[in-house]
Amino acid sequence: MARVLVVDDDATVREVVVDYLRAAGHDVAEAVDGAGALEAVRGGGADLVVLDVMMPGIDGLEVCRRLRRQGDVPIVLLTALGSEQDRVVGLEIGADDYVTKPFSPRELVLRVDSILRRSSGGADTDLPAVLVDGALVVDRDRRLVTLGGAETPLTGREFDLLTFFVSRPGIAFSRDDLLQQVWGWSFGDQSTVTVHVRRLREKVEADPTTPTRLLTVWGVGYRWEPQPIAEGAR
Repeated sequence: MARVLVVDDDATVREVVVDYLRAAGHDVAEAVDGAGALEAVRGGGADLVVLDVMMPGIDGLEVCRRLRRQGDVPIVLLTALGSEQDRVVGLEIGADDYVTKPFSPRELVLRVDSILRRSSGGADTDLPAVLVDGALVVDRDRRLVTLGGAETPLTGREFDLLTFFVSRPGIAFSRDDLLQQVWGWSFGDQSTVTVHVRRLREKVEADPTTPTRLLTVWGVGYRWEPQPIAEGAR
């Protein structure tokens, strides 16, 4: 049973989301605004936060920024914002996923379950516990990444994406492939993948503008290029 915090100032939306998540077996808490959300996470923690964007006072994007500074709790945004750029903003500041209003509660539950399953290590169970690529080390059990011996903080979705690539070096994947295999979506906005790849490059590439690990394959998508182990590390 996962602890899910639902944050929305609309009582009707909040009630529907809470009911569906509880029916799916989750332990659900509620908050009606941004301040309440921050206090709830500080007070009792959460395994995942479902967060409305358009709220009075501290809006959902600011709550997302503050939660991301505090840790890597997965965040699913509920957004009524229609343009792709508006949705990309949420991903850029660290949201793991978003659902656009009006939305299907069943779809929301599926996306929540997908994120929780991966964040608890429920995917790729046949992989080694630790993946090593040059100076990059991915500890799947502890969900910890180090680069050159220094810890590299990632969001839950960034960790999933990195694990996927590192465990499948040299293979080109389209954005649709990644949406299906990392996000668990049968369809979706490909800009979600683009933003997460950009964020991941900023954290694992020496120069994100000229990547040597996570490469673009023009006309296809992306490929992970394995790195040699440093001579002194052998």
